[in-house]
Amino acid sequence: MEDLETDKYVYIFEFKRDDSAENALKQINDMNYAAPYAADKRTLYKIGVNFNSKTRQLVEWKVEE
Repeated sequence: MEDLETDKYVYIFEFKRDDSAENALKQINDMNYAAPYAADKRTLYKIGVNFNSKTRQLVEWKVEE
């Protein structure tokens, strides 16, 4: 899990390889990675990203607000 914070936004990323963006989002939610930002007034985005190890490309991403 990686997070990025700006003055207005918080982005929580989970990266997967040869899996799915949906499973990455599921991990963010299951592990409650957003809990430290519960009282934060900034807009929070959860971003699941999947890479293909054979093509070395980002193949899928999903975003939850």
